[in-house]
Amino acid sequence: MKTIGARLDLVDDGKVIISVKLKKNMMQQHGFGHAGVTFSIGDSAAGYAALTKMEEHQEVLTSEMKIHLLSPADGKILKAVGSVLKKGKRLIVVKSDIYSIKDEKEKMVATMLGTMVPSIVSS
Repeated sequence: MKTIGARLDLVDDGKVIISVKLKKNMMQQHGFGHAGVTFSIGDSAAGYAALTKMEEHQEVLTSEMKIHLLSPADGKILKAVGSVLKKGKRLIVVKSDIYSIKDEKEKMVATMLGTMVPSIVSS
């Protein structure tokens, strides 16, 4: 996330918000925010949301993630709201909704659904 200048705006139990200011090198050929950036912050927000449900010695890994691109990201900022839908012993089902912000108005541009797998941190 450091590479694209994303920031954590909220970390709560089962919920994380990440935002990024879109720069010229993050745009696709038509001037909209690139789907790769959208996916990246959505996956991270969902993963960090899952991490809030884990023990201190645990991490999570993305097992699978599906994205539905709903509308062009035509704003100056992208915001991903990640949340945990269900935490099980072996799998954590997560979602992330991504919004484009333009003139202080939010428009949902993508929604994601995925599965995280708990992992033990090795020293």
